[in-house]
Amino acid sequence: MLIEELKWRGMFQDAMPGTAEHLASAAPVSGYIGFDPTAASLHIGNLASIMLLVHLQRAGHRPVALVGGATGMIGDPSGKSAERNLLDEDTLRANQAGIGRQLQKFLDFNDSPTGAVLVNNYDWFKGFGYLQFLRDVGKHLTVNYMMAKDSVKRRVGGSDSSAESGGAEGISYTEFSYQLLQGYDFFHLYQTLGCTLQMGGSDQWGNITTGTELIRRMGGPEAKAYALTGQLITKADGSKYGKSESGAVWLDPALTSPFQFYQFFLNSADADVKKLIRVFTLLPKEEIERLEVEHDAAPHQRILQKALAQDVTTRVHSAEAAEAAIAASQVLYGGGDLAALDEATLLDVFAGTPRFAVSAEALGAADVATLLSEGTGGGIFSSKGEARKMVQNNGLKINRQRVADAQQPAAELPLLLGKYLVVQKGKNYALVHVVA
Repeated sequence: MLIEELKWRGMFQDAMPGTAEHLASAAPVSGYIGFDPTAASLHIGNLASIMLLVHLQRAGHRPVALVGGATGMIGDPSGKSAERNLLDEDTLRANQAGIGRQLQKFLDFNDSPTGAVLVNNYDWFKGFGYLQFLRDVGKHLTVNYMMAKDSVKRRVGGSDSSAESGGAEGISYTEFSYQLLQGYDFFHLYQTLGCTLQMGGSDQWGNITTGTELIRRMGGPEAKAYALTGQLITKADGSKYGKSESGAVWLDPALTSPFQFYQFFLNSADADVKKLIRVFTLLPKEEIERLEVEHDAAPHQRILQKALAQDVTTRVHSAEAAEAAIAASQVLYGGGDLAALDEATLLDVFAGTPRFAVSAEALGAADVATLLSEGTGGGIFSSKGEARKMVQNNGLKINRQRVADAQQPAAELPLLLGKYLVVQKGKNYALVHVVA
């Protein structure tokens, strides 16, 4: 059931032989995915992995979310071309706490056989001595086996001199050891939680199978574990998905506001949205196919993008946050009431537009043309003549109201929230902040 669900959603990449049969067993299967706390928040790239755990739980199994307090100190070389910066313990601890809170929004943590479990690998590594780890774990895998992993081969593919000198084309012993640590995570969870499945993105295949090999070698004659990977989410042009012009799209509203989050999905390309709505939502197949038919009949209405953005924003933030983001989006694209926006949302909506500050004194002494040319340092209009011409051509709006007289006293303009003017010059916007 799980693999079939992942396949039609385009989320399945590969699985070890016997994985499907194992998941079909009567007892709930415990499966885990690890999240390195390299930032205070998870991002959209992580959300695809979270959805694997969500589907695992919905299929009647137990998801285990591992926050890598120990492995996060090292950094996973998979998919990386250079060594990561190492974080201090206090930063990692704060990041772990934030990630744990976010995971609780998606998974049902309870004491039932299918209740999600949150673990931190620092708990079992903090007392594990280096010599003990080499004797008990390291001896079970050869260097040849570890070197054969794609994540290692790509980094050791440079010249011998660059690798030996620790150059950009080499890999440090620290990151080389990562797969052994992650493999031991799987073995530890196998022993303590009966965890027999590890999942992750397709770039994690090498690390995951290292864990299954350790379990086979260290767990006794009956020991067996399985691996399942999902497809990496990429755009139609092959580029990595999950970045906006301003950087990563975070799940933390303090880092990426609900409005920006909603806008990111709303702006999905038609070539990508049919894949994204399958991966990031829990909408059933019949509903998605119905939405696709409606979308294809009227692509300009962006039916799929709106359904995707609303669903994901609701689950990541809240229904209220999604509704506010929708209202703000309507304002941005010409409808809606500017006066209904709070200050944070107003600033968010016009985050990418030029901003100018003018004094209340300058506002009170100027007409509209003077305010928008001299008052803003020529930022909106280069001259009063340009401003007057725009008014004559019916091309100037302030707070969505058309300006009919360039000589209208600026003091008569109604301020949003008592201190803002949204100026629309043709199709371009600017935000004027009136300061005391």
